Amino acid sequence: MQLATIATRAQIGIAAPAVRAEIHLSSGLPRTAIVGLPETAVRESKDRVRSAVLNSHFEFPMSRITINLAPADLPKDGGGRYDLPIALGILGASGQLDSATFKGFEFIGELALNGEIRPVCGALPAALACHAAGRALILPEGNAAEAARIPGACVLPARNLLQVCAHLNGSVLIDPQQPPPPAPSPPGADLAEVLGQPRAKRALAIAAAGSLNLLMSGPPGTGKTMLATRMPGILPPLENDEWLEVASIRSVAGFDDVGDPRGLRPFRAPHRCASAVALVGGGGNPRPGEITLAHHGVLFLDELPEWPRRMLELLREPLESGTIAIARAARRVNFPARFQLLAAMNPCPCGYLGSGFRDCRCTPDQVQRYRDRLSGPLLDRIDLMVEVSQPGDALFCTREQSDDESSASIRERVVRARQRQLSRQGAPNAQLGSTRLEEVVDLSSGDRSLLVQAAKRWGLSARAYHRVLRVARSIADLDDSTTVSSEHLAEALAYRIVDFGHAHES
Repeated sequence: MQLATIATRAQIGIAAPAVRAEIHLSSGLPRTAIVGLPETAVRESKDRVRSAVLNSHFEFPMSRITINLAPADLPKDGGGRYDLPIALGILGASGQLDSATFKGFEFIGELALNGEIRPVCGALPAALACHAAGRALILPEGNAAEAARIPGACVLPARNLLQVCAHLNGSVLIDPQQPPPPAPSPPGADLAEVLGQPRAKRALAIAAAGSLNLLMSGPPGTGKTMLATRMPGILPPLENDEWLEVASIRSVAGFDDVGDPRGLRPFRAPHRCASAVALVGGGGNPRPGEITLAHHGVLFLDELPEWPRRMLELLREPLESGTIAIARAARRVNFPARFQLLAAMNPCPCGYLGSGFRDCRCTPDQVQRYRDRLSGPLLDRIDLMVEVSQPGDALFCTREQSDDESSASIRERVVRARQRQLSRQGAPNAQLGSTRLEEVVDLSSGDRSLLVQAAKRWGLSARAYHRVLRVARSIADLDDSTTVSSEHLAEALAYRIVDFGHAHES
């Protein structure tokens, strides 16, 4: 009886726990069995491994082979990522490789029938876990570039099973993968291309500075979508830790590119026909949804009242906690979901209420039913609300005639504001708890009295009250002010107390 144990990194959720492949050879009829809750694609590994071993000029043991993927209670999915460690385990158990050479390495990769190693999903978080454990990772060449972005990680790209065996024997070593060079930055969309709309642009800058949620309302064709798509260009670049989280999520989700090399934050704009699972994640084998793909970035929902109300209510928990919990009968997964909600809507079903250039055809009851699709608890979680009206004469200006501020200029001010927040409290204003928020705002008695009167008059909830404070603190940071003044507080209240549908020329 022979036994070999080898470790691989299996991507489960966003973490990468080690799955140990225990190979047991015993007497009896030649048969290969895989145990440990493998899914169909994993059970098929025995056929791919057998062909790959034979085509790599090794012998496949003519004995009973039992492959135990431990821990036994963890479902094993992810296609063929276990193929390479299973093949090496069989070679080690049969004496064709020295099992002692496996020490210090972990393996991941799908085997083709001819022994080539194909790329798999989840290589980046697997490399992160290996680096944290002080182990080298042997993986497919197609995954090496993304995994090499981890500073200090030992990533060894392999083309086929023979090359891996040669490296383990010490005959022909594999050179570590070097980090890829920075990619050139293509020109992005500029906020200055949106003519007029100074109030909406100001709201975008405030939201970017404090990582706040923003709702825009206005008639069709006023530039709401154009404004939204230019939001990533004014956000601070991703920090290295944030980029690794974003890249790991994309790697798990199976994207070919694991993140913007320029450090731009994610921008996700799902269509309103998307399912609840596509939006928040889930499925029989829980997968990340759009809100997780927007982690550390922006989730843009256009035509917000047209979304099913039950789906919008699913956003309430992640907007508060920054995570989404997916529960199944035998499994529970927590996905990160710290995103900025950026939404747009029309003031009424036809879209022209208060537009000033076309008559609205909607009855008051239709308008009320349309707005009632957005619940109070959801609106309470939105920090800023702004009307986007017709740009007026600005629409007829050329880019040269316009004095609109560019995205690069706004981004500089936003970065300074965000740095001020990080140095003061270690987090953006959006992530401050109520106690810490009161400390960093520190209103005077007169300003606090003004805010209390406004809260009573307009029926602001406790949550809305604190969101006004967050907006005021973000405005002060954007204006390079150490204190929150009555002007900052008044502007923050103006973004909270909005009667959509009575638009004015901006």
